[in-house]
Amino acid sequence: MKKARPIMIQGTMSNAGKSLLCAALCRIFAQDGLRVAPFKSQNMALNSFITKEGLEMGRAQVVQAQAAGQEPSVLMNPILLKPTTDVGSQVIVNGEVRANMSAADYFRYKKQLIPDIMRAYDMLAAENDVIVIEGAGSPAEINLKADDIVNMGLAKMVKAPVLLVGDIDRGGVFAQLYGTVALLEPEERAMVKATVINKFRGDVSILDPGLDMLYNLVKVPCAGVVPYLQIDIDDEDSLSERLNCGKRKEIDIVVISLPRISNFTDFTPLSRFSGVSLRYIRNTAEFGTPDMVIIPGTKSTIADLRWMRQSGLEAMILKAASHGTPVFGICGGLQMLGKSISDPVGSEGGGRMAGLGLLNIDTVFENEKKRTQTEGLFSGIKGIFEGLNGKRYRGYEIHMGQSGPDDAEIFQNGSIYGSYIHGLFDENDIAQTIVGALYKARGLVFDENTEFDAKAYRNAQYDRLAENVRNALDMELVYSILENGI
Repeated sequence: MKKARPIMIQGTMSNAGKSLLCAALCRIFAQDGLRVAPFKSQNMALNSFITKEGLEMGRAQVVQAQAAGQEPSVLMNPILLKPTTDVGSQVIVNGEVRANMSAADYFRYKKQLIPDIMRAYDMLAAENDVIVIEGAGSPAEINLKADDIVNMGLAKMVKAPVLLVGDIDRGGVFAQLYGTVALLEPEERAMVKATVINKFRGDVSILDPGLDMLYNLVKVPCAGVVPYLQIDIDDEDSLSERLNCGKRKEIDIVVISLPRISNFTDFTPLSRFSGVSLRYIRNTAEFGTPDMVIIPGTKSTIADLRWMRQSGLEAMILKAASHGTPVFGICGGLQMLGKSISDPVGSEGGGRMAGLGLLNIDTVFENEKKRTQTEGLFSGIKGIFEGLNGKRYRGYEIHMGQSGPDDAEIFQNGSIYGSYIHGLFDENDIAQTIVGALYKARGLVFDENTEFDAKAYRNAQYDRLAENVRNALDMELVYSILENGI
């Protein structure tokens, strides 16, 4: 049976742009008539997604799957690490929680996961023409190279040629690329078939002398210089530029940037209106007088609630709520809005903590994580957002706690709202209804009353990404690398 041809994107550092370049290649290969799937053996991120089968995977591979025109599958991301503390993570294998481990314990354990990785890869390879593989961090982390399963170690296992990407926007791109190659073993260097310079602003011709010198140093061609792109596609993790505070606009929505914030892309649809600022804030000085406050999801509800309390942001939220400002909590944010959070099973270290007391719910953590896609029609919504009634929502739930005998789609108390559903604002007119209600509450005219087709918009963004990357890369070289392998 013919197996797919692999090509791998590795980076000189985190946030070099690997995820978006993989998405771009997925789109380009799909446009060229190939059946293509993304793959990342191990992803560390708090932004996750639930598949139709109720299994959990990283959102980066969901984006790449969408770009490829494929249904997201945990085969594309067999291992997901969700940090729970600064030195530990929840280890998710094939979409299900395996254990909570310290970094040291996981480092010793990870080699046992190679059969899971290869099983997932082989199943994808049997069904596709091309596999676009994303590395993690940098392959030159010499303290972590032993038993590597995500960078050069994986490239060796699946015999994938590598494109090495450097981020010029953060400076020192030639040192990044040369230094990374220099720290590789000879066998690994031979697998690097080309370099890519990413996030360039300006006249590319200025780089030409440097590219010639880089070629003489690393002995592989530069496949292209990709411009700094303003593409509206979901980001992977907390390095996202979306998490900057930003400037206040006509309607100001504040999102509490919790230390272990998860699924922050839930709120992106609210930022697509020209008069709306969606500001992620970390301290009381940034709070201001928002028109709406959002408490997002978190991997560590109790610890992040403690942080919010100690930072003074809880007091600011309570004051805003007392003045009628809408407050909306999603997942962990919903739990924080209740009367109490209890952890009798020790999923977050145990204990009990009082919540903000704005919703009449008590949350109790359980051993089993709820993982499901969900959809339905809003009903029974009162107050400022009553215009949501009758509108369809689609999303998914990922949470350990239960906040009532029968968790509702929306919990409400006056202008306080909460839900366990991620992606709640994604459907075409949900965000528009919420923003329109905020305008009306301010006595302002909302003149962006046009239907927003989220799926069409997303596909247009993938096409823009593919067009820009196709124009920037030597695709003849890329196809040659793909064909010749290692």
